[in-house]
Amino acid sequence: MKLSEHMQIAKRSVGLLFSLSKAHIICRILASVIGAVLPYVPIYFSARLLDRLYEGSGAGVLAFYVLLTVGIVFLLSLLHTWLSSRRRMAGTEMYRNENWKYSEKAMQMAYESIEDRDVALLRSRIQRETQTGYNIFQLFSTLEQIVGNMTKIGMSLWLTASFFMLKAISLPAKAALIGGLALTLLCRIVTTKRVAKLDERFYGECVYWNMVSGKFDEYVDDYHSGKDIRIYDMAEGLLTYSTALNREVCRKEHRKNMGQTRVRLANVVMSRILQFGVYLLLLSTALGGGVSVGSIARYVSCIMLLLEAASNLVYNLQVAIVNQEYMKRFFSYFDIPNHMYQGSLTVEKRDDNDYNVEFRDVSFRYPHTQEYALRHVNLKFKVGEKLAVVGMNGSGKTTFIKLMCRLYDPTEGEILLNGVNIKKYDYEEYISIFSVVFQDFRLFSFTLGQNVAAGTVYDETLVRQCLEQAGFGERLESLGMGLDTCLYKDCDENGVEISGGEAQKIALARALYKDAPFMILDEPTAALDPISEYEVFSRFNEIAKDKTAIYISHRLASCRFCDKIAVFDEGRIVQTGNHGELLAQEGGKYYELWHAQAQYYTSEQ
Repeated sequence: MKLSEHMQIAKRSVGLLFSLSKAHIICRILASVIGAVLPYVPIYFSARLLDRLYEGSGAGVLAFYVLLTVGIVFLLSLLHTWLSSRRRMAGTEMYRNENWKYSEKAMQMAYESIEDRDVALLRSRIQRETQTGYNIFQLFSTLEQIVGNMTKIGMSLWLTASFFMLKAISLPAKAALIGGLALTLLCRIVTTKRVAKLDERFYGECVYWNMVSGKFDEYVDDYHSGKDIRIYDMAEGLLTYSTALNREVCRKEHRKNMGQTRVRLANVVMSRILQFGVYLLLLSTALGGGVSVGSIARYVSCIMLLLEAASNLVYNLQVAIVNQEYMKRFFSYFDIPNHMYQGSLTVEKRDDNDYNVEFRDVSFRYPHTQEYALRHVNLKFKVGEKLAVVGMNGSGKTTFIKLMCRLYDPTEGEILLNGVNIKKYDYEEYISIFSVVFQDFRLFSFTLGQNVAAGTVYDETLVRQCLEQAGFGERLESLGMGLDTCLYKDCDENGVEISGGEAQKIALARALYKDAPFMILDEPTAALDPISEYEVFSRFNEIAKDKTAIYISHRLASCRFCDKIAVFDEGRIVQTGNHGELLAQEGGKYYELWHAQAQYYTSEQ
């Protein structure tokens, strides 16, 4: 990485820290400065106290220095404690903002990026790297340590500057001391770089382990997994897997720690040799009357603190340089562009809901694939029509809906709304005209009312009406807290567990509550029992009213409620027409599918 890129990432990183929580980073920096100054206060005043004691000063003078030392340390400690407390409180805001940053980015991404496996792996990796101790949170600790060590270096130089002005110490002795400092520091630079390399290698491997163990923990911690674990006797296998993974991590970490211990041994030896040399130099000078007793303690302490701070600063800078690669990867996720063309036309709000949709020679293939999911699809329909989309698994039905809702743009061809390419419409306005129940819909551990309204503020009467229309009315009456009942037990121990069929009804109620001109139902009765399914079908026209209802189903019996049926096969529309017309076409795909299903409901002759 070039220096200019390092500088750019460093500047952006500091800006990111302040954007997450200005109070947190300011308190952290100030606390670091005060924490660095604290040990120098007793060093300085203790030296003065020893000198006054040696000179035979009175009790009043000695008491003054004691009180001054204790008072300043007390005030600085009090301020440091307050700043640390404020930092912890602001840390809550910082963590919340950091988590929200991922959510915000996900909502701003094009949907194709959300479904992109590489993007998902990148997001998982940078989140795991954060937990491992690199990228964004490494910035906080590194910046804090750099500020603290620079403060220590400044204080040490200030308190030892007079040492190099002493005439009692010869120039060669001073040069030898500087040389010893430089040699010890050089040793620390070399060993620190080796230590950092061992850390980098180990934590780099931990990223994969953390990703695997994270998925493992999610599965084991999810109480829904309990049934499978018991039925298939998975407990012993899961425990064996977890134990083996932890042992491997511990073995690698032990090897890293032993390697770092051997490397750091050279630092310890060099530091003690330097400390011994400084003591000899100062003691010999003190015996000749060239330096006071208090100065010996001050100079030795400050020189050793200077060496420690300089060594730590080198380590901090090396870690910061290594972390730049992690930050580059971190920013690469948040820099993923949204290539969806953002139109500007307003979607006409028509009182008569007269919208016409046309697929004009539309073909589509998913990113990173060569095979087309849809080929040369041509279809017209208008608001008020009930369109059924049928076909075997993988025939392109759900892809057709994703294109209509503009979650993806066609690879070839175009989709028109009232004769205008949908790309030209304002994106948010365009998707607002659709209410969709996808196969993989999600309900959240919020209240029932919030799940239906997809928001915290809602019309209770309308929510109830939608739930009743969706067939959830009887279940609603049995809930003690009504619309305030929390779904699932993740956030509320009094939450209720709902079946797959009940969840599907709630999802259908959510689509009804939005009251958009287009209602799209992707297998809306797949989890319903036959009676509930019949109830939904019998009220189908009442539910859809004057909306365009696009109905995707494997159950062809439900298609009889629709005005038009589009039959998909291998990414193409092979037939269109109503139920009677298609059933009359013997040899057609619809005829084949219908009779394949009907044989299970008719008695053998």
